[in-house]
Amino acid sequence: MTTTRLKIERMGYGPEAIAHDGDGKTVFVTGGVPGDTVEAETDADEARFSRAHVTKVLEASPDRVTPPCPFVDVCGGCPWAHLSYEAQLAAKRSGVVDALVRLGGFPAETAEALVAPIVAPGDPWGYRNKIELAVETQRGRAVVGMHAAGSAGVVKVPACPLLDTKFKGVVKAVQGAMNFLAGSRDLGLERVGIRASRRTKELEVALWGAPGPFPRPQVAKVLGDATKVTSVVRVMQKGPAKARRIAGIERLSGRGSWGELVGSESMRVSAPSFFQVNTRGADKLVSLVMEGLAPTEDEEAMDLYCGAGTFTLPLARKSGFVSAVESYGPAVRDLRHNLDAANLTNVDPIGGDAGIEFPDVDADIIVVDPPRAGLAADVVAQLSDQPARAIAYVSCDPATLARDLARFREEGMFEPVSVTPVDLFPQTFHVENVTILHRASAR
Repeated sequence: MTTTRLKIERMGYGPEAIAHDGDGKTVFVTGGVPGDTVEAETDADEARFSRAHVTKVLEASPDRVTPPCPFVDVCGGCPWAHLSYEAQLAAKRSGVVDALVRLGGFPAETAEALVAPIVAPGDPWGYRNKIELAVETQRGRAVVGMHAAGSAGVVKVPACPLLDTKFKGVVKAVQGAMNFLAGSRDLGLERVGIRASRRTKELEVALWGAPGPFPRPQVAKVLGDATKVTSVVRVMQKGPAKARRIAGIERLSGRGSWGELVGSESMRVSAPSFFQVNTRGADKLVSLVMEGLAPTEDEEAMDLYCGAGTFTLPLARKSGFVSAVESYGPAVRDLRHNLDAANLTNVDPIGGDAGIEFPDVDADIIVVDPPRAGLAADVVAQLSDQPARAIAYVSCDPATLARDLARFREEGMFEPVSVTPVDLFPQTFHVENVTILHRASAR
């Protein structure tokens, strides 16, 4: 492998930093911080770019910091942890602006004006309400830990500083319990999910794996003795690795679901259902959406990709009626439960794909919170046919957001008026964005 001296220029949208070699070729560098001068070893050399990893920091950037976790360089969970938090925030906002220019076709001045200062909703460590531990067999024994950086291996760690500090001992306790349980038999586990709430004091352990014989009472007792768990569930999956489907969910002990408070709303979610991993960040997303839409009691709302109801519930409090669409079965069930628990009767929960089950209504305000792939082109067209005065687009990927905003502009009915980045995922390259679009004729 070739060793090269590089000057790190900036962070990319990914775990790597970006540099250029002596020939001007782009190099994606793992372990680099903008401003570093490093010695790097080439891992892959393609025609238009290469990949390398830092072997030695020759001159450290002023933005380089020592993270609080000794496993940062071997665990894949915190790829930006060597970058100061202030520099992380600046890089993320710049990345959003850059995506709007390169992928959305916005003029640089327009993109810069659209993107608001990035919002940091809380501490950059200890912010997660959820982590997932990987499971693999090493020398005949089950090892429970974090995914290793750049590989499919598992790194055994005693704690994760990203998890809420109130639950700092939970990782080690769950690892010990699972190692004990797996010592005498193969439990068929692929991963272990932990959800913990400082606000509700609830702690759930979800065991993900294949259907089959399972020592249910023993597992429930050992995990209960090891932790103050309020729910233990087993999630059974079938199918190939990239197309797993839920074959069943079993409650082993406790409530069988996990509860959290977002803003003034109390929500329950089952283990398979999506929920924002940063509760303070979720509070801010809801606040930005509601401020941006300013719903009134005589207005009809639409909430697409609504999940368990993070935006549906506050929308129902402020507007006259909400059509809420979600394709994932467990999330639809959670949504209906949360609506019943909140005694909200002005919501129509619709199960199905947003494009196929697009509500047959004339909405005044709309929320869309799609997965990373963003909106399908036909959904953008359907939204553009709506008479709504405003749309709130919650996105977890700047690239697909930029693409979809370009599609909205092509349709000519809605125009973005603000894009607010929210840092839900410190120590990583991910960033959430809340975009408010208004009808072009109403501006």
